[in-house]
Amino acid sequence: MATEKEILEARRNRAQELEKSGTALFPARVPRPLDSIPQLIAGHADSSAESLEASRQLVRIAGRIVGLRSFGKASFVSLQADGQQLQVWMKRDQVSAERYTEFKLYEVGDFVWAAGPLIRTQKGELTVDVQEFGFLAKSYRPLPEKWHGLVDVEQRYRQRYLDILTNPDTRRMLELRSRAVSTIRTILEERSFLEVETPILQPVYGGANARPFTTLHNTYEETLFLRISFELYLKRLIIAGIDRVYEIGRDFRNEGISKKHNPEFSMLEVYQAYADYTDMMELTETLVAETARRVLGTTQVERDGEMLELAPPWPRRSMAELIQEACGVNIREARTLEALRGAIKSAKISNIDADSTPTWSVLVDELFSKHVEPKLMQPTFVLDYPAELSPLAKRHADQPDLVERFEAFIGGMEIANAFSELNDPDDQRARFLEQAQAAAEGDEEAHPIDEDFLRALEHGMPPSGGMGMGIGRLTMILTGASHLREVKVFPHLRKRDG
Repeated sequence: MATEKEILEARRNRAQELEKSGTALFPARVPRPLDSIPQLIAGHADSSAESLEASRQLVRIAGRIVGLRSFGKASFVSLQADGQQLQVWMKRDQVSAERYTEFKLYEVGDFVWAAGPLIRTQKGELTVDVQEFGFLAKSYRPLPEKWHGLVDVEQRYRQRYLDILTNPDTRRMLELRSRAVSTIRTILEERSFLEVETPILQPVYGGANARPFTTLHNTYEETLFLRISFELYLKRLIIAGIDRVYEIGRDFRNEGISKKHNPEFSMLEVYQAYADYTDMMELTETLVAETARRVLGTTQVERDGEMLELAPPWPRRSMAELIQEACGVNIREARTLEALRGAIKSAKISNIDADSTPTWSVLVDELFSKHVEPKLMQPTFVLDYPAELSPLAKRHADQPDLVERFEAFIGGMEIANAFSELNDPDDQRARFLEQAQAAAEGDEEAHPIDEDFLRALEHGMPPSGGMGMGIGRLTMILTGASHLREVKVFPHLRKRDG
C-alpha cells in the first residue's frame, strides 16, 4: 500500500503532466451559465429516457469529482455540488482522443465542468452525455475512501470540511441548523420583534453566572471581557423604548467542555416589554414546536429511544418539588448552607460533596443538575427558583424568597432560561451586592456589579419578560445528536501534542 507521501507525490506529478498539456490548474473563470445539479435532479425525477432523448436538453454543470470509473474509451464520472451528485458520461469518440487523454489525468477530488444533453443510461441513471468539458481546480490531497467516508470521530471534528463533504448526515445537520435559525427569526419577526447586535467585548461582563474570557484593548490599555450573555444590553434597549427586541449571536464562557457545554456557543435572547415569565413560556414552547414543524415537518422527535412531543402545552413543575421527589431534600425548609448540608447527609446523597460546596445556591444547583435534570426527557418548564440562584429575576409578590423564573428542559438538558425581569433598581443593587459577597466566599461564577446598568435601570424599565435559548442544544433536540460538538460546524478541540 502506498504511503501518504507517495500518494501526494503522485498527485503532484499528475498535476504537472496536466499543466504541460496546456491545462490551467486554477483558472480564473467558470463557463456560464451553469445549471444547478439539485434542480436538474428534482426537475427530471420523472423524465423517461424517451422524453429526454426527444428534448435533447443541453445543460452545463460544475462540481467536484467524487467518483470515477474508466472503461477504456469511456468513463463515468460523479460530480458533486450543493450536496448532490450527477453522473456525466465521458466518451473518447465524442470529445476527441486528445481531450480524452487530457481527461485521463483528472482525479477524484478535482473540480471540473461538463456540458451536453441530459439522457438516461440503460440502468436508468440521469446522466450528462458530455460534449464539452474543462478543468476548474486541482485537489492535491485525496478524499477519504468513497464508501466509508470519515469514520474516525476525532478526525471528523478536526477536519470538518472533509466530514461535511463525505458524510451526508453531517451536511444535513448543518443545513437543519441554518433553517432552524432562519425559522426562529421569521417567527419573531412575525411577532414584531426587532433584531439587534450588542457588544461582544464588554467592560463589565454580565447577564449570567459564569467565568469570562479576559482580553486587553491595547489602544485604551483597558481590560475587556468576551460577553457571557446579551442580557444587560438588551434590557438597556427595553429601557430605550424598543419594546420587542432579540439577538442571535455568540457567547463565551470560560468553563469546561461536556456533551452539553462548550466555551463558545450560539444563543437566542429575546425581551418583551409589558410581559412576564408566563408570556415567555408561551413564546418558548411556540418557538420550539413551530421550528420543528417548519423544519422537520413534525413536532415529534426521537431521543435515546424515547419519542418526545414538542407541541404545547408543556408541563409546569416547581424546582423545590422536583428536588424533593428526586432525592428527598426539601430546599424550602433547609434555607441555610449548614441546614442544606445536613439534609443532604441525612438523605445519604453520595455523589455530592456538600462540605466543599461554597454557597447554598451552588449546592441547590448541584442537587438539581445531578438528580433532576437528567430525568426531564419530555419538554418541561421548571419554575420558581430561589432568589439566590437568579440575581436578575423579579421576586414573587407573595413569596419574596423565590423569583419568577423558569428553565425549559428537553431530552435531559436545559434548552432555555427565562425571567420576569427585575426592574427595581434598588432590589437589583441589593442582589448584585449579594453576588459580590458570594464571590468573596469563593464563587467564581458570581455576577459582578454593573453600575452603568444600574444607572440605566434608574431611568425606569417597564415590566418585561426575557428568555435565552441555546441554538446548539435546540439543534441537538431536532437532530438527535448526543454531543454539542456534533452540531457545531467547527467544534473546538484540545490542541494536539507535537
